[in-house]
Amino acid sequence: MVVHFVGAGPGAADLLTVRATRLLAAADVVLFPGTYLDPEVLTHTSPHAELIDTQDLDLDRITARLTADHQQGKEIVRLASGDLSLYSALFEQTRRLDAAGVPWDVTPGVPAYAAAAAEIGRELTVPLLAQSVVLTRTQARSTAMPATEELATFARTRSTLVLHLAITRTRELMTQLEPEYGADCPVVVVHRASQPQQQVLRATVATIADQVKTAGLRQAAVILVGRALDPQQGQESYLYDAARERSVTR
Repeated sequence: MVVHFVGAGPGAADLLTVRATRLLAAADVVLFPGTYLDPEVLTHTSPHAELIDTQDLDLDRITARLTADHQQGKEIVRLASGDLSLYSALFEQTRRLDAAGVPWDVTPGVPAYAAAAAEIGRELTVPLLAQSVVLTRTQARSTAMPATEELATFARTRSTLVLHLAITRTRELMTQLEPEYGADCPVVVVHRASQPQQQVLRATVATIADQVKTAGLRQAAVILVGRALDPQQGQESYLYDAARERSVTR
């Protein structure tokens, strides 16, 4: 048996991939992150599946459970919010499974930032405004950031920024970003994107912190920053320009 790491997407039960729903339906055991997951996602599981909320479990206990269930020949799904490529602890879990000789695979999910951008109907890369997206987080009571990944370094690119795990430090972060992005730069905060409790705050670098404080947001939110969020000065893409020379296939 293989331990299936599955991206649960941003939260909506109908934003899982077809593969994810098939794996959930076949699983004997599902470990899920209760802090971030909409319970509706678990409606894809079998009524006979054992459901384990991992929000109060440390890495040792999670790995021990995955290993023990594998040894018993059970079908296992380890759910992660969003997509496994971002802040999912995939590295440390799979390293331990490798050491224990437990096979595993990964099924991607819709990342929260993509769901947030879809909710507000914005492309994060707009010609002449932003052609890069920086996905990053901040460090408070968490693993230290590499010295080369300070927010000020990313700010100098003026790319579209997506800040994860940062909502409690919004005011401090906006102060750091204002010299490069400007006080009037658009900012959007999406709390629990795609879930029933979703909240969307639209403001600027200068004003978003007050809105976050008023809303009382403490977790499960992404912060989008950049001129692409209100592309008044953007240009149309050269890719679809009528003047662009195109080869004709016969």
